[in-house]
Amino acid sequence: MRDLSEIRTQIDSIDQQILELVQQRMDLMPYVAEYKAATGKPIYDRTRERANIQRAIERVEPELAGYAAILETVLMEAARDAQSKRLSRRSRNSLAIQDALACQPPYFPEVAHVACQGVEGAYQQIAADRLFHSAQISFFSSFDEVFDAVEKEQCQFGIVPLENSTAGSVTSVYDLMMRHSFYIARSCRLKIDHNLLAPAGVRKEDVRVIYSHEQAIKQCAAYIASIPNCQVHVCENTATAAAMVARSQRTDVAAIASRDCAPLYGLDIIDQAVQDKSNNYTRFACISKDLVIYPGADRTSLLVITKNEPGSLFKVLARFFALDINLIKLEVRPIPGRDFESMFYLDIDCPVAAPKFARLMDSIEDVCDECRYLGSYSEVL
Repeated sequence: MRDLSEIRTQIDSIDQQILELVQQRMDLMPYVAEYKAATGKPIYDRTRERANIQRAIERVEPELAGYAAILETVLMEAARDAQSKRLSRRSRNSLAIQDALACQPPYFPEVAHVACQGVEGAYQQIAADRLFHSAQISFFSSFDEVFDAVEKEQCQFGIVPLENSTAGSVTSVYDLMMRHSFYIARSCRLKIDHNLLAPAGVRKEDVRVIYSHEQAIKQCAAYIASIPNCQVHVCENTATAAAMVARSQRTDVAAIASRDCAPLYGLDIIDQAVQDKSNNYTRFACISKDLVIYPGADRTSLLVITKNEPGSLFKVLARFFALDINLIKLEVRPIPGRDFESMFYLDIDCPVAAPKFARLMDSIEDVCDECRYLGSYSEVL
């Protein structure tokens, strides 16, 4: 039996040779970039890269074919990155970010006209008051109308929920993102405390019908199950549910909504903090029509579409790993009307002014079919 330390010494020697050869390969990239610049050839040569991957697969044993393909892919991505950097070629998204940073305002506005879904007392309204010192709020009946109001410049900003720590992502909002043109200007992480609200004199044991939004219902599922023979009705908004209960004149109905809704609609708080988990938070995005990057932006959101083929998502994720950029969210949604194709929503943790962020934005379009930049911003906790 061979000694393990001797085997590892041999492995280390081989690894060193591999790294030296990789460096030699990268040393040739300036000459490749110079040739492509002189001849007008694109940096990304799909035909050559496909042929290189096939050769790599054929040169190893079958059980190593997948790993050989990954290694060759990484080498070619590093080569493209070096060529782009050498030629100072900027992507469309990078140029837009550069322009936004050049005219960056000194601070986030304190006063604004803001679109929210629902009615007074909705969590979106609470988030708006958290983000702005003085917000003139226009309420709309759906999230689609909030996007429309921003897109048509009826409102300067709009507030939409992205995800909840208990119930997960608000999928309807992610689907709307593909249909609307907007940018995220800031985000807000809001502690959500649901309360059981009812008309004066109604006790918990009297309640037979509960109204609330579907996300709130999910977040309070165990509590609702503890109320015998209780029916649940979904409303478009928790505050709308509270308003309906206030108008109902019934003595067996209640709403699950924010504490703010109790004085607004003349309801009593029967039970406080009825959510199943105490650490219940919802993230809200503050959207705008035009791209504006405010000071302190250290988070970026992207919509990415890749080919429906093996390794396509890996190529995208490999860019983040190679540049040491943390990916803090990956949401997958089907694309309507495009069979078996998906959209990936990505949240990136990286200062917008960091050189590695610029390199990412210059190169990511080479490894996906579409990359839509949704803005760089900071999050209010």
